[in-house]
Amino acid sequence: MPNQQIPDREPIGDLFTGVICQFDNFNILSPAPIESAVEIAQGEFVIRYGITYLGKPHYSVVPDLVVADYGDAFVGEDAWQFLTQQSNLYPRADVFGYRNDGKDEMLFVKELDFAIPFDVLAFANADDNTPLGKLTALIAPDAETPERLIEYLPRYDTVADWQDSRE
Repeated sequence: MPNQQIPDREPIGDLFTGVICQFDNFNILSPAPIESAVEIAQGEFVIRYGITYLGKPHYSVVPDLVVADYGDAFVGEDAWQFLTQQSNLYPRADVFGYRNDGKDEMLFVKELDFAIPFDVLAFANADDNTPLGKLTALIAPDAETPERLIEYLPRYDTVADWQDSRE
């Protein structure tokens, strides 16, 4: 059997230009500053998605390499597709990535909880392993937004709409 080369680790990421604001102890992403909120960072961010640990909901992993039981290795979009669409068939597949606290991690698919919504994490650049923070909502009525970001991060037209949804 020929040796298969393991590809370089590559997490998925969506680019978003705007502001991360803290409002009521929640991090909000917006294309423009939000009045009465504390600005955390401004610029172009890499948005990544963390899969929560089974039984440890305070941890999530941003996958950047998946090695299936049968030896195939996946990175980037292929790894994300494998995890979100086929991982239940391969509970012993290895998942490599970085935790939401920046620590390098390796675990099995069966140690992840796909029933909990994914963490949406903002990074200052593509080389960072530690996120600026976990995002709670997107306040962007008209901004062009990556499709995956809208899928995993609730989007609202205004801060008032977001606050009403929390009541």
